[in-house]
Amino acid sequence: MKILVSAMETSSNVHLKELKKYLPNDIEFVGVFDKELGNPLYDLSSLAIMGIIDALKKLRFFFRLRDEMVDLAKDCDKVLLLDSSGFNLPLAKKLREKYPEKEIIYYILPQAWAWKKGRVKVLEETCTKLCSILPFEKDIYTKKDKITYVGHPLLDEIKEFKEKQIDSNKIIFMPGSRKTEIRNLMPIFKELIENIPNKEYILVVPEKFDNKYIEENYGDISKFTISKKSHQALYEAEYAFICSGTATLEASLIGTPFTLAYIAKKLDFFIGRTFVKLPYVGLANIFFEKMGKKPLHSEFLQDEVTVENLLNDYNTFNRSDFFDNSKILRNYLIEGSSENVARIIKN
Repeated sequence: MKILVSAMETSSNVHLKELKKYLPNDIEFVGVFDKELGNPLYDLSSLAIMGIIDALKKLRFFFRLRDEMVDLAKDCDKVLLLDSSGFNLPLAKKLREKYPEKEIIYYILPQAWAWKKGRVKVLEETCTKLCSILPFEKDIYTKKDKITYVGHPLLDEIKEFKEKQIDSNKIIFMPGSRKTEIRNLMPIFKELIENIPNKEYILVVPEKFDNKYIEENYGDISKFTISKKSHQALYEAEYAFICSGTATLEASLIGTPFTLAYIAKKLDFFIGRTFVKLPYVGLANIFFEKMGKKPLHSEFLQDEVTVENLLNDYNTFNRSDFFDNSKILRNYLIEGSSENVARIIKN
């Protein structure tokens, strides 16, 4: 079987690698994905976008890529789209127009529940099967036969969950993966460790970053121990300070108490607040709100991200409640998604 794959995000490819473990060896991927999984059209690094201006500069390239993907689909048995709604939704429309009978599976759906609910209609009209990783997501869809909650990929990818609270003397710092996030948070994190003495400070750095990039964007990190294994680092830590993103959900599931701290460009934050009508930023908090529960962790955004606020949260955080809620969150998500999505693809 040959599958056209569009997986343009680093996180999507982490999920795709886990998914492939459950697919037959004779399945071939074509399209856009990590080169570890086959022979993609382009290296993922050439597809990275940082902000609106960069997106506009690369617009012509992405139109050409979309057309190439549509042509490739001719010889493919099925299509698998992961996340990246800005590219994958227009691609799904083109594919449906040209191949009315082609099976199109969308895994890691656009967050239509957060904003742009008009995407729901597009997804239902263009896709054969919608694989949801959020239990509440199906509520906004009208064609219930198309959408299935398949579980959450992090429950496959995280190998160890805490069974009890630990005092390891290790504190994790995860300032994100984008330049703006890193450069905004690192000065605050460096000042913060001066106020939390006698600990080992672990700085988690994405594996893709080389020494030059680290030096240019993180500055002096001589007081930190570097780790490129986020799940292992979180499992061994007694506390964490984390930029918004998937890492906050990882910490919530593993059972490591943390404080969310996020500083975006002012324009990006304004646009986000204008269009995204959600009470929280952290995914675990969004899940708990859907369950009618109090937030799992604290959130400090923009000007609220100060050494004083982060230090106070660290000192007053109810670690026992967090640990209990971490178990509730794992039960809420039920199971991992990879095997279930593989079953849908094979069928």
